[in-house]
Amino acid sequence: MSEPVKITVRPNGPLQVEGAIALTDASGKQWDLVGKPAVFLCRCGASENRPFCDGAHKKVGFQDAASPEPPAA
Repeated sequence: MSEPVKITVRPNGPLQVEGAIALTDASGKQWDLVGKPAVFLCRCGASENRPFCDGAHKKVGFQDAASPEPPAA
């Protein structure tokens, strides 16, 4: 059985996605992520390489350090 995909919300930064993932755009085109143990996805909307993070969150002053509340059991 393969390990589950792990998504980490980076404080004031991107989503770090680790594991065997398939990333597909709205038209069905899939990115080639072979050999990449992790990808970083933009949360701020300012990246010029979306959906990937290019560090633009630092330039635009993106702030979001909050962690989501876990769902009630």
